[in-house]
Amino acid sequence: MNITGDRTARAALTRLFEPADRVVAAVVGQLGAYAALRLLTGEQAPHALKGVTSEEFTAAVACAAQHYTGDIDPQKDLDDAAALGGGFLIPGDEHWPAGVDDLEVPPLGLWYRGNLTTGIPATDRCVTLTGSRDCTAYGAAIAGDFAHGLAQRGITVISGLGYGVDAISHKSALAGSTPEAMPTIAVVAGGVDRFYPSGNADLGRALLGTGLMISEMPAGTAPTRHRFLQRGRIMAALSGAVCVVEARYRSGALNTAHHAETIARHVAVVPGPVTSANSAGCHRLARDGSAVLVTETNELMELLTS
Repeated sequence: MNITGDRTARAALTRLFEPADRVVAAVVGQLGAYAALRLLTGEQAPHALKGVTSEEFTAAVACAAQHYTGDIDPQKDLDDAAALGGGFLIPGDEHWPAGVDDLEVPPLGLWYRGNLTTGIPATDRCVTLTGSRDCTAYGAAIAGDFAHGLAQRGITVISGLGYGVDAISHKSALAGSTPEAMPTIAVVAGGVDRFYPSGNADLGRALLGTGLMISEMPAGTAPTRHRFLQRGRIMAALSGAVCVVEARYRSGALNTAHHAETIARHVAVVPGPVTSANSAGCHRLARDGSAVLVTETNELMELLTS
């Protein structure tokens, strides 16, 4: 591998391991990315590590071996990201979002594509809107109103580029954007070279002009269930508040809300008809005391300032 320092080492690690790997994070934290990469790929003799059992370390080395064929080229990944109009952010960079450092397992780095001119806004200037892919007309209307209103107030709307609430949130944020603020950020589960689902490709291209796509995974990586679940923690960490507009009782959107709760972010839900299955997850969070009810944009703004 063509490794020249911390950035290329972290880029290589994102190619070898899945997001939120606790063992990899522990090794990087103790040794640094370059030494961690050598250790985990067998180029350096193993030794005892604090907080990592020998069984866990062996499993991590085996995981790396599954992907390590000797021809992984992190510099090519970096060049490919630049060719897309993006790059790879790592801790210490000027535009590294400090909010992700609140996570128990922070990302090794963040691949991005789009307009990073003014940087990623601070958490108190970002709200995540998430919810059902098969949202109702009611959910679509609320997501659109919230996203448009937040963008008009200079707040960046974060979502996941999926169908339903995600797509409506991105579109409405773009429609309500102001020259002073980044309107929207899409956090995706695969590489930023692909728009997933493909039906939202035009939307993805549209948001790149003034917004960003962000991923923990390098270009060419396909989204998987695990990656979808883990990208929820990035969405939560970038935001001061997470609002679930509509969600079924076991919706994946609730995963993002749970991540937000663990790192002391505000969690909000929109109440819906008690007969609507699409609001059952929202009502569940409210009943558990995990979230507050919101009915208008100003109430989300209040959460950001509290």
